[in-house]
Amino acid sequence: MAGILYLVPTPIGNLGDLSQRIIETLKGVDFIAAEDTRVSLKILNHLSMKKPMVSYYRHNTETSGPAILTRLLAGESCALVTDAGTPAISDPGEELVALCAEAGVDVVAIPGPCALVTALAVSGLPTGRFTFEGFLAMNKKNRKRHLDSLVSEERTMIFYEAPHKLLSTLNDLRDTFGAERRISLCRELTKLHEEVRRTTLGEAADWYGENPPKGEFVLVVEGAESAREEPVSIEEGVRRAKELYSQGIRMKDAVKQVARETGLPKNELYQLVVTEESSNIK
Repeated sequence: MAGILYLVPTPIGNLGDLSQRIIETLKGVDFIAAEDTRVSLKILNHLSMKKPMVSYYRHNTETSGPAILTRLLAGESCALVTDAGTPAISDPGEELVALCAEAGVDVVAIPGPCALVTALAVSGLPTGRFTFEGFLAMNKKNRKRHLDSLVSEERTMIFYEAPHKLLSTLNDLRDTFGAERRISLCRELTKLHEEVRRTTLGEAADWYGENPPKGEFVLVVEGAESAREEPVSIEEGVRRAKELYSQGIRMKDAVKQVARETGLPKNELYQLVVTEESSNIK
């Protein structure tokens, strides 16, 4: 019987975020697949725990992934961890999950620290609908193509960025979305110097042009304004209802449909349609 791959989130800055379930999962697995074994060793030492580890990172997925899968198929269980946050989110762990899914190996995700959700929650921007865009490409052409595809995006957008690329990214975001677009810059989340700066893209670019950024950033950017249709006049609503009525739809149903589509008051619309139809009969 195959083992289980556990996706185990690790703190994004505060070791106090290690939940009891995370600790118990790490204790219970046969081995740990880590992005950087040196970083993961610090967590194990903090927990006074010893566990066999293997490396699994961006540049060895083609060899390490199948090797881990082989051990899982042989019945061993594995905890996949990154240096910080939730595995498989903007992370090569997604490839290992795909391998397991194809091979029929169970994958269990343990809830826990995640920088993008933490930043979104404190951003002050709409959270009902959002899109995670991860890190922008280094290549200018690919970066521009990515940003251009988001010009009309109405959902809140979330990006990750390193300090040495922040100013360049802010300038690109400002040039694409406009200087007045709102942004929340979330820095060093859960750490000692945690900071959330709520401002505009123009002001953010100016600020960090004069104040060199430090620490890792999550950028939460306001979506584009929704395209609003011009309100439909009551006269137009009457015309549409009469047209539906002439096509054989019951008057009440025609009026109900138009009222639903336009937001016009149903009772007023019905009275006007009835009055006009009565006049036409006379």
